[in-house]
Amino acid sequence: MSHPIDVVVTGLGATTPLGGDVPTTWAAALAGESGARPFDPEWVETFGLPVTFAATIKVTPDEVLTRPEIKRMDPSAQYAIIAAREAWADAGAPEIDGERLGAVVSSGIGGIWTTLEAWDTLREKGSRRVLPMTVPMMMPNSPTAYVSLEFGAKAGAHAVVSACATGAEAIGYGVDMIRSGRADIVIAGGTEATIHPMPIAAFAASRTLSLRNDDPQAASRPYDVDRDGFVIGEGAGVVVLESAAHAAARGARVYGRIAGVGLSADGYHITSPEPSGDGQIRAMKAALAESDVTAADVVHVNAHATSTVVGDLIEARSVRGALGEDSDHVALSATKSMTGHLLGGAGALETIFTVLAVRDRQAPPTINVETPDPELVLDLVRDKPRQLRDGDVAALNNSFGFGGHNVALVVTSV
Repeated sequence: MSHPIDVVVTGLGATTPLGGDVPTTWAAALAGESGARPFDPEWVETFGLPVTFAATIKVTPDEVLTRPEIKRMDPSAQYAIIAAREAWADAGAPEIDGERLGAVVSSGIGGIWTTLEAWDTLREKGSRRVLPMTVPMMMPNSPTAYVSLEFGAKAGAHAVVSACATGAEAIGYGVDMIRSGRADIVIAGGTEATIHPMPIAAFAASRTLSLRNDDPQAASRPYDVDRDGFVIGEGAGVVVLESAAHAAARGARVYGRIAGVGLSADGYHITSPEPSGDGQIRAMKAALAESDVTAADVVHVNAHATSTVVGDLIEARSVRGALGEDSDHVALSATKSMTGHLLGGAGALETIFTVLAVRDRQAPPTINVETPDPELVLDLVRDKPRQLRDGDVAALNNSFGFGGHNVALVVTSV
């Protein structure tokens, strides 16, 4: 059953491995470009890293932010501010009482660069050389705090953390803030800056990263029989959420509607998804149940699909479990094949992709799938965008995280 307060998207912002803003990123995604590239070779030599590439950010913060801003913010907060500023301007920089404005911009891992650099400073130079801004830079709520300060958001500044589901859950929390009457507008999304030798070594040790060092741009290959892990990425995605009534009153341009939010937990394993996909199915069904659409209305799914051997097929079966026979007419996209996996930023960026897919009636492609897994039970959009039908349509964005977190968002046209 739909909620009496409709929540719409009125602004989009991002900085990603594909581009420094949403239009550039979206154009690159529709063109099937890859953001994967080799990283600093000294890291490989110094630390013996088994992986030599990542989906690094396309436009670095020093091209966008001032030097004082960079010095007082961890890269995770820098990316968030860049994306939030774009989203706010895109929404028309609305005039609003700060007590009716909220912020929910989260990171899955937080200020890891700041934390590790402070530890290096302590060990090598002593405690007096540790920077006084270290704590506000390393704390995981730093991105949402800076967004709140930037725009005067006083209805609440929150940082939900659910690993790779963080960005999507932050948007879901923002929707709830508006539905509960706490805010009229919420700036929501996710950010991550973990392309650093230690996190790369840690993810490699967990055997979740692709080792396709000889061909980085072809490394992320969701649903391909030769997939061998994900490509770690960085960046941020931020949306401006608004009650439909508030948006209409100020004549705002509306991209789409977040019609349903579904949350669940596997209660199964700290890293592995529950094999039957029960938790993922429950999240998708819950999102549909609180929207005013049915499975028959869903024409597109932006899959979590990280390119891991086990996870991809569990999700594919879960989509069919949630949508039943209606999954036969769904265009499935796995955009991490191009962006890499932005961890805490992934769900937010992919929500932006889902909103734009519905608006433009184009499902973005999945690249690098040379031989689809024969167990894939869905219609995968490969290499080129897929035209979606006219009329009222709905799409699902799935985000799942270590710890068994499952988030599904239903996006509808307006």
